[in-house]
Amino acid sequence: MAIEIGRVKEKSIFKDRIMSLLPDGGNLNACLTCGACSSGCPATGLENMDPRKFLRMAALGMDEEILNTDWAWMCTGCQRCIHVCPMRIDIPALIFQVRKSWPREKRPKGIRGSCDLALKHDTCSAMGTSEEDWHFVVEDVAAEVRETQEGFEDLVAPMDKRGATFFLNQNSREPVTEPEEMIPLWKILQKVGANWTYGSKGWAAENYCMFLADDEGWERIIRTKVDAVEELGCKVWLNTE
Repeated sequence: MAIEIGRVKEKSIFKDRIMSLLPDGGNLNACLTCGACSSGCPATGLENMDPRKFLRMAALGMDEEILNTDWAWMCTGCQRCIHVCPMRIDIPALIFQVRKSWPREKRPKGIRGSCDLALKHDTCSAMGTSEEDWHFVVEDVAAEVRETQEGFEDLVAPMDKRGATFFLNQNSREPVTEPEEMIPLWKILQKVGANWTYGSKGWAAENYCMFLADDEGWERIIRTKVDAVEELGCKVWLNTE
């Protein structure tokens, strides 16, 4: 019991940092320990952890224990915990700060590698796809549809169309490993007469640098996408992720 009392007196670096960043301190002091966050969390039970336990550990100043669990990397950032919490506590923001505290080279290899690949080209593709390869795949798949599928002889997947209403993002994996998965959405957009376009730059939908808690990389990817949308004069940025 003496140890637990001692912990209560400790201050959490992560908790204090979040409270200084978010409006109303992210409501981190308002936890009712009701467990609503844990009941709907897809990562509950992994590594013997859940959102409520993670938050209570931060409140008790157990920073060392928090840093020694991989559970922070299992959070999807879905924010379901915030939506079900009666006090609207921002647990994902706490988790993000924990991730930032890990040395970059020790963060999960898969997420780190995808972030680095996305920074390789202005396509922002987590698969490292270049603009040339992206153009080739889209044009090749669209041509095959026109040649083989009745009713879609005039199918077009526009690229860099100025003034289009919708700037469409695409999951990076699809043009590389399963390009046929792009076709149904093209057909829908054509059937409804949507005015849309892909961009040579900033077309990749995901942002692994955000999940890596790499602020600089996260911002660079978002700015590249925003610049691409604004350069083409599109009205709506349509992200499929």
